[in-house]
Amino acid sequence: MRILILSDIHANLEALEACLEAAPPYDRVFNLGDVVGYGANPNEAAGRARALGSVFVRGNHDKACSGLISLDDFNPVAGLAAMWTRDHLTPDNLSFLRDLPMGPVAPIENVQCVHGSPRDEDEYVFMAREAYSILAHVSVPVTFFGHTHVQGAYWIDDVRETEGVIDPKYSSAQGKQQFPLALEKTAAYLINPGSIGQPRDGDPRAAFALYDTQASSVTFHRVPYDIERAQKKILSAGLPDRLASRLGEGR
Repeated sequence: MRILILSDIHANLEALEACLEAAPPYDRVFNLGDVVGYGANPNEAAGRARALGSVFVRGNHDKACSGLISLDDFNPVAGLAAMWTRDHLTPDNLSFLRDLPMGPVAPIENVQCVHGSPRDEDEYVFMAREAYSILAHVSVPVTFFGHTHVQGAYWIDDVRETEGVIDPKYSSAQGKQQFPLALEKTAAYLINPGSIGQPRDGDPRAAFALYDTQASSVTFHRVPYDIERAQKKILSAGLPDRLASRLGEGR
């Protein structure tokens, strides 16, 4: 089975469509949350995501934009975007977001999906020591997570007594590129496909991953998209300027 792993679309329709157009053939789609927030196309992004499949976990912006949580912990820019999104979502999409499940969810054997981490749906996993402490207690070999907007992976192998960090390397930040990762049978992995709609790893291209269960591999992808169009939509909507400028920075 070939599974398309999407995360952190953040209402960026241009980035989502570019990823779907560039994606190799796949059988299912797993969505790791934050379908909305920040971008100017929340209803379109939600509708496209819903049409792709039913495997979701909720993200913190999905909760905030649908009114499930307060905005007290959001910075001013994120809070303004969440309020704008809440005001513009259709009743049907509001209901969809409110009903998204809390991770982890286990859509297939040996795999779980979360937004932040298996122990806290809102936890940011940025550091190797955080990842290793999580991997020491997981019950499945593959955990897909998002939330950080940083593409990559962590792994530990208790049999070989090794551990490591996978930081996908590309020749440039131009064009469509891939980075393959073969999964070892004795290891446990935390894998982040990166953010479709708002990358924060210095590469402004949209990011996703493809998981091949038969080949036991994950291929990371980076895809260029029409950033200028997405920026213009954000500005025309009256959303904070910073949400537009950061798309070009990948930060």
